[in-house]
Amino acid sequence: MRYFIELSYHGKNYHGWQIQPDAISVQQKVNTALSIMLQKEINVVGAGRTDTGVHASQMFAHFDLEKQVVDNAVFKLNSILPKDIVVYQVFLVEDEKHARFNALSRSYEYKISLGRNPFLVDFSWQIHTQRFDIDAMNEAAKLLLEYKDFESFSKVKTDVYTFICDITEAVWTQKENELIFHISANRFLRNMVRAIVGTLLEVGSGKISIEDFRQIIESKNRSKAGLSVPAKGLFLTAIKY
Repeated sequence: MRYFIELSYHGKNYHGWQIQPDAISVQQKVNTALSIMLQKEINVVGAGRTDTGVHASQMFAHFDLEKQVVDNAVFKLNSILPKDIVVYQVFLVEDEKHARFNALSRSYEYKISLGRNPFLVDFSWQIHTQRFDIDAMNEAAKLLLEYKDFESFSKVKTDVYTFICDITEAVWTQKENELIFHISANRFLRNMVRAIVGTLLEVGSGKISIEDFRQIIESKNRSKAGLSVPAKGLFLTAIKY
């Protein structure tokens, strides 16, 4: 039987989702909790990978089990897991349903605080001295929907087989002193959202033009794009199946 697990996590204390040697990951903690609860070694498959320090308000993963999961699985898991990882549901799915390969889209948000706020230190990039042209940033963001190849915003040393992504939403919103970039796509490259945000901020600050942004996309050259903004402002917010 195959089970899906829905969870969220505060990424500050983790080297991303995926298990890696000599580093603490969210996947490792979830595997450990499930293995303790089920008295059997469990290895979950996540819907995607988040980098070191990135948060997730919604993540899905799947695991296989020969027997039925106990009714109070959510309570038991949350009592084992650290408090910065929370499970919301564990539910049975079709045996062939895959958390990663069956996901139709993923959505991220990047949060910027224009000013100091001690309660947002872990959850946004705080910028104290600058204002941005949101209209220009949104005009540039619209260009992302015209393209498919986003090598310009991908980490250089990566093992992906293609840089093709289908972006369906890319828009900035502002509420008082908070800027939020919303982006949805069928898949994302490593560091892609943070590099896009960094480059769009250059548009908003007047360092580059909207046409420059187009040329950066077409260049397929990471060195042409802007900086990679800090991980703490990035959230995986939704996965659709």
